[in-house]
Amino acid sequence: MLRMPWSHISIRDGSSQISESSGHPQRAVLHNEIHARPLDAMTAPTAISHVVMLCDAAQREASRQHLAALLRDFHLPGPDADSAHLCINVGSVRIRWELHTEFVTWSFSRTFDGPGFDERAPPTGLEAAPQDWLAALPGQLLSALHLWLLSSKEFGSGTLVKHVLEEDALLGATVADGFGEVYTDLTIHADGFARMVLLAGGMTARRLGRLVQQLIEIETYRMAALLGLPVARESAVVLASAERELAELAEAVCLADSNEEPRLLDRLTKLAGEVESRYAATHSRFSASAAYFELVDRRIDDIGESRLAGLQTIGEFMKRRLSPARSTCAWVARRQDALSQRVSRISNLLRTRVEIEQQQSSRHLLAAMNRRQGVQLKLHATVEGLSVAAITYYTVGLINYVAKGILHPLGSRLSAESIAAFAIPIVALSVWFLLRRLHHTLFHRAECLDEPEWQ
Repeated sequence: MLRMPWSHISIRDGSSQISESSGHPQRAVLHNEIHARPLDAMTAPTAISHVVMLCDAAQREASRQHLAALLRDFHLPGPDADSAHLCINVGSVRIRWELHTEFVTWSFSRTFDGPGFDERAPPTGLEAAPQDWLAALPGQLLSALHLWLLSSKEFGSGTLVKHVLEEDALLGATVADGFGEVYTDLTIHADGFARMVLLAGGMTARRLGRLVQQLIEIETYRMAALLGLPVARESAVVLASAERELAELAEAVCLADSNEEPRLLDRLTKLAGEVESRYAATHSRFSASAAYFELVDRRIDDIGESRLAGLQTIGEFMKRRLSPARSTCAWVARRQDALSQRVSRISNLLRTRVEIEQQQSSRHLLAAMNRRQGVQLKLHATVEGLSVAAITYYTVGLINYVAKGILHPLGSRLSAESIAAFAIPIVALSVWFLLRRLHHTLFHRAECLDEPEWQ
C-alpha cells in the first residue's frame, strides 16, 4: 500500500489536500501541455488566411518580437518569453501565432457579410491586418492558404467554383459525418495563396473550429513533408556516385595485392566519411518528412471524408499524388542506410586482410629474430673454449705468483712452475664446468619465462 508522508497533507474544511511543496517542478507545465494550443470557436461566414513561415531559431525568436511590436502599437500585451502560442484580437482581425520546431504559423481570421462573397474578389483574413507589418514577417514563405467558412444554406458550390476555385482542378467531399462540405483545388492562385472553402451545416462553434484547424494542418503538414523531396533527389545523385565507387573498390579489393591494400583502405575511409556526412546531413530531414506524412494521413482520417458525386476527395488526391514523394524519401533513406552498411562491411574485410598480413609479417620477423639468436648462441659456444683458455691462463698466472711468494722463503724443493703446471688441468676443468653450469641455469630460466601461464 502506498503511504504518503503526513507532512505533505493538510486538512482544510474536513478535506485533505496535498502540499504544493511536494509536487514536481514541471507538474503545472506538463499538465497544461494538452491545453497549450486551444482551438478557436468559429461561426460562418468567416475568412481565414493561414501563412507558414519556415524559420531557424533566430527567426522564430524574431517572429515573437515582430508580434510584440504589432501588439504594442495597439496597446495590447505581447507574448511571454516562454510562450509558443498566442491568439488575440487586433482590431477587426483575430491573429493566431504558433511556434513549431521548424516553422512559425500565422492565422488571420475575421467575419464578413454574406453577400460580399458573391463579388469577384472575396474578402480575406489578411485584408484587415497591417500590410507593411505583414510584408516583414520573419522567415521564408512555405505555405499560404485562404479558407472561407460559409453557411451551406446561403452558398452553393457553383458560386464557389465560379468566383474562387478552378473547376478543372476541383476536389470536394462531405466531412464531419456529412455535416459539412469542403472544396479546394490545391492550386496557387495569382495572389500566391491556395484556396479552400468549407460549407458548414449544423455543427457547433467548437467542432467547426476544430474542423477548420484540421483542414489547415493538412495543407501545412503536406508542404512540410515535401521539404524532404529536394533533399532526396539531391542525395540520390550523390548516392549513385558513391555506389559506383564502392563497386569499383569492392572489385579492386578482390584483386589487390598487399602493396595496394593501404591505398584502397584510404579510399574506403574517405568514402565512408562522405557517406556518413551525407547521412548526418539528411537523416533528420527524412525523419521529419516521414512524421509530417503521417500527420497528413491522420488529419485526413480525422475530417471523415465521404465522396461527392463527380469529385475526387482530398484523401484520394493526396494518396495518389503524395505517394511518389513519400516513397522517394523513404527509398533514399533506406538506400543511405544500406550503403553505409556495405561500406562498413567492405572496410572491415579489407582491414581484416591487412591485419592478417601484418600478423604474418610479425611472425616472419620473430622467426628471423629467433634465427639470429640461434646464430649468436652458436657463436657464444664457439668462443667458449677461448674463454676457458683465457680464464685458465690468468688463474694459473695468479697461482704461479702465489707459489713463488710462498715456496721461496720456505726453501721447498718444488718450484712454482711445477705447481702452476700441475694446476692447469684442474683450473681448466673447473672453469669449463662452471661455465656449462651457468649456461644451463640461464637457458632453463629463459625457457620457463617463454612458456604460457596456462601450461
